[in-house]
Amino acid sequence: MPASLVEIPFDERRIQIEYQWLRPERTQRPLVVFLHEGLGSVSMWRDFPRHFCEAGDYRGLVFSRYGYGRSTPRPHAEKWRPDFMHRQAREALPALFDALDIGPGRKHGVPWLMGHSDGGSIALIYAASFPQALDGITVLAPHIVVEDLSVRNIAATRQVYLDTDLRERLGRHHDDVESAFWGWNDIWLDPDFRQWDLRPLLSGLKCPGLAVQGEDDEYGTMAQIEGIHRYAPQTTLLKLARCGHSPHRDQPEALTQAAVRHINTHTSYLK
Repeated sequence: MPASLVEIPFDERRIQIEYQWLRPERTQRPLVVFLHEGLGSVSMWRDFPRHFCEAGDYRGLVFSRYGYGRSTPRPHAEKWRPDFMHRQAREALPALFDALDIGPGRKHGVPWLMGHSDGGSIALIYAASFPQALDGITVLAPHIVVEDLSVRNIAATRQVYLDTDLRERLGRHHDDVESAFWGWNDIWLDPDFRQWDLRPLLSGLKCPGLAVQGEDDEYGTMAQIEGIHRYAPQTTLLKLARCGHSPHRDQPEALTQAAVRHINTHTSYLK
């Protein structure tokens, strides 16, 4: 199905969110909601969500967060605050689910979340904040603390954006590429953001979780997913060799096999 727009309330205004349903006719199958990375969008996922849903015989929902893709752009003078991922998880995502009739007792039922990078962190916050509102999570290269490695390579990405054709390449996926890039880059390099820390929330994770990290991840170390397991020991860890920050691009088959097994194992009517 082509992408559509839905209007939701956020930050005392109305914004439009780009979204796309995958295989919606599979009404009796689990729904997987895909949460993109810090520079991602519906189109930046490419074909992975569709292939994943076909492999597991799932329904899917892919969407672009505020400021990304074809969703309402962030005004250039508006700066993300250190709590921007908390606000996405606790305000924007519930509003989107309300608008699309997703959740307990609703038309599309309770979802699974699959989040990448910033999207993985948002999935963790949502799961800890609304434990009855989802069936489980898969997080790919999530952040739970700000590491020096992350800051160093995000600073390097800023220079790449200024010096190469990265702006043009990202512009294929975002209506306002300057808004998307600088919103992400500025907050991650803000000194105040160094204190950002999800660890106090993680003991609130009650759902089944799969946390995935590449051994060659340039934006985070294994301390990220190992920290999740320390506070939420029901979380299964998957460490992938020959894999960087994007397991769905670098190791799609291994990720798909593990995540489908994870969902099917923890979905009662599929056992």
